[in-house]
Amino acid sequence: MSIIDHPAAGLGTLVRPGDPGWDRVRQAFNLLVDQQPEAVALPADEREVAAVIGWARERGLRVAAQATGHNAGPLGPLEGTVLLNTARLDALRIDAAARRVRVGAGVKWQRLLPELSGLGLAALHGSSPDVGVVGYSLGGGLGWLGRRHGLQCNAVTAIELVTADGSLIRTDEVHEPELFWALRGGGGSFGIVTAIEFTVLAVPELYAGALLFDAAQAGAVLRRWRDALPSFPDELTSWASVLHVPDVPFAPEPLRGRSLAILSGALLGDEAQGRELLAPLRELGPMMDSFAMVPPLALAELAMDPPEPLPYRTGHELLSGLDDATIDAAVALLAPGSPLGGLQLRHLGGALGRAGERAGARATLPGEIASFAFGLVVDEASAAAVPAALAQLAALFAPASAGAYPSFVEVPDRTSRFFDPSTWERLRSVKALYDPADTIRGNHHVAPSAR
Repeated sequence: MSIIDHPAAGLGTLVRPGDPGWDRVRQAFNLLVDQQPEAVALPADEREVAAVIGWARERGLRVAAQATGHNAGPLGPLEGTVLLNTARLDALRIDAAARRVRVGAGVKWQRLLPELSGLGLAALHGSSPDVGVVGYSLGGGLGWLGRRHGLQCNAVTAIELVTADGSLIRTDEVHEPELFWALRGGGGSFGIVTAIEFTVLAVPELYAGALLFDAAQAGAVLRRWRDALPSFPDELTSWASVLHVPDVPFAPEPLRGRSLAILSGALLGDEAQGRELLAPLRELGPMMDSFAMVPPLALAELAMDPPEPLPYRTGHELLSGLDDATIDAAVALLAPGSPLGGLQLRHLGGALGRAGERAGARATLPGEIASFAFGLVVDEASAAAVPAALAQLAALFAPASAGAYPSFVEVPDRTSRFFDPSTWERLRSVKALYDPADTIRGNHHVAPSAR
């Protein structure tokens, strides 16, 4: 089905319920999220973005931006809201000499990363190449090189956006500095971002890969990894996971239908250093070992995130640590046959715990470990079993909870809990300055303060 153009001048493409292509353009990545906005707009440039905002404002509607539909759940019900799809804002420019990139709001990491890697450059991207660069960056951006280089939002050097009154703004440390601060980690509540610029790293190659074990060794792997964390330098970011690989075409063929314990990592260093650091894990006898010196592009698929939309529920906590009893109970909950598909534990600390002088609203992440669990919901039984298992896992982790990272929280929540009180009030003040009528909706929304 084709998408029709709305006759209103300057709006570009506007799709409404009943129009051809409606179900396609409103679809989120999580198939359980049933988005029902008043309309979906697909502007081709920033002037059409401004026209959509004006059209919505005249009708008493709000506007929410979306590129790929990842983390769409926190938007909640979309009655009275125009969903502005940024997919057509797809400009991409790389200045290799300056190690600087400019991308439109519709660009995904999977388009950018091969070009960067071919130039010997790396970005602070996360686990899924299907995620949009801009949305990832506005939320913070927790990636493979984070322990050495921090969050992606603090690599951003300029942001172009359309504000609620239709103004086109380019903000950086000098121009509209409070808005620049808020957008770097405060999310998409302050305007519709059309493009960002950010710095990248000179990384011709790095030591990266995964150690794969049978799930029967999960407890031993997680404890050995936990014990090794204090010895890991900032240059090494590692993730320990328990994963039940589904028997689906997008899963690597040797792993389909298997239950595994996995240690994944990326080291900004050489093979000799990497082998020394991972020696305690290798002593456990992995059945597969893919660690090698590789170009940065190898990180794009290392986590084996699904490339296609799925129906799922998730759970997340930032943790101050993990004791043996908690590890054993979590492993038992994730045993083969569990309604949960996997649990991922990411090592934090390093630069992720140190606020730079010029950091944005998301300067750091608290805790030592970020947990993320998921389960597929494919029938009535799993619709009940998955949330129950996630609740059990949350109860296990509660004593060590250090907070949460909003990009990993995929349901509506109280946004203030993701920030300290002074940062939260500052964000609300910026919102009040640029969008006092609260026209722009962000997932994990920041409402304006009273003025």
